[in-house]
This record gives sequence, structure tokens and C-alpha cells, in this order.
Amino acid sequence: MSRILHIETSTAICSVAVSEDGQNIYSEEDRRGPNHATSLGTFVDEALRHADRLEGPLDAVAVSCGPGSYTGLRIGVSMAKGIAYGRGLKLLGLPTLEVMCVPVLLYHDEVPDEALFCPMLDARRMEVYSAIYDRSLRAVRPVQADIVEAGCYDEWLNERPVYFFGNGADKCREVLARHPHAHFIDDIHPLARMLAPLAEKAMRQERWEDVAYFEPFYLKEFVAGKPKPLI
Repeated sequence: MSRILHIETSTAICSVAVSEDGQNIYSEEDRRGPNHATSLGTFVDEALRHADRLEGPLDAVAVSCGPGSYTGLRIGVSMAKGIAYGRGLKLLGLPTLEVMCVPVLLYHDEVPDEALFCPMLDARRMEVYSAIYDRSLRAVRPVQADIVEAGCYDEWLNERPVYFFGNGADKCREVLARHPHAHFIDDIHPLARMLAPLAEKAMRQERWEDVAYFEPFYLKEFVAGKPKPLI
């Protein structure tokens, strides 16, 4: 049996969940805005009390590690590291854009098998953080910062359907929708309760993070599509 605490703070939504063998048994969300500093501690305390009442201990802490809001990620990752260190738990860092693909895979049967997924997080102006995945969450194109303009995703759109979602896709819809293979899914957000399938897989593969040195993905700059540590 595996029991995992999940933390997601990469956007304006603050959320916490607990899963057991991949099934969520506790979930709490604050969608009122960037209230992470206020909400997260309370949510985590309640989640830990819930988990402690169950038979058996927590096994790990999973945290969405970006890209995303600088402040939000710092708060969420710091909390996850503190709990992992204080309780002697393993730490799992899960890419935010992959987390956003989970509800599409679970709840959108209309998406064809050959389609590609392009989760997008709003950066600024017409910039987004995005990646392109197939249904197995293999990165067809890795995470990078994109300036969205006509034709920027035609390399993939010309081959097969691409589904865009996330708060970055909302502002780019008018530009991207000109291509017949561009499709959009509304109301997709990175949420703690969506971390469970990815966390279970990471646990099986023993992809643990170093609690002392782990940092959120936001603290890296993008150079030619590849993350390079800031000096």
C-alpha cells in the first residue's frame, strides 16, 4: 500500500490532496486567487491529520515543481521539503505540465489516440510555458517558453490533431484556432488531486528527489528549449 501527500501551488489555485494506492482519499482547493501563503499551511495540517488517523504511515510527499508562478512554487516546494525532512519521507517532484495532462487522459474520451497534448501556462503578453506530449506522456517536444504567433506549432499541427489547454491556451485561442487540427479543452488546471497517477509511477521507478537540494523548475532559464541553471 502506498499513501502520498500531494501539493500543487504552481498557479493561482492552491490545492492539497492525499492518495492511497493511486486513489484520492482527501482533497482541498482554494480557487479564490493567489492565497498560497494563507491557505497552504491550513490545508496541509488538515491533510496530515486525516492521514494520521488512518492505519499505516505516509510514504512520500509529491509536489508539482513547475514551471509556474515563482512565489507559488517556492511556497509549495518549501512546504513539501519541510514535511519530507521532518517526517523522514521520500520526496517526488512532478512536472506541472504533465500534471495538467492527467484530467485530459482521464475524463476526455473524445480525444483520439493519435492526438498530441499541449498544456500551456500563462507567462506574460503572448508568452507561455508549454510542452507537447503524446498519450503516453512522452515529451514530443520538451518544456520551453514560447512566444505564440501564427504558425508556431504548425510542425505538429500539420501532422495530427493537437489539443491545447490551460490558462495559457485561453489567451492564444484566436491565433491557434486558425489551423484545422487545433482543438481546445476548457477548465484544465494543475490540481493536487491530479498528481496521484504520476506520483504512483514515480514511486515505482524510485525517482526520488534530494530533499536538501531540490528546486522548482521555475528557477531555471530556458535557452534554446533546454533548461539551464541560473548562475
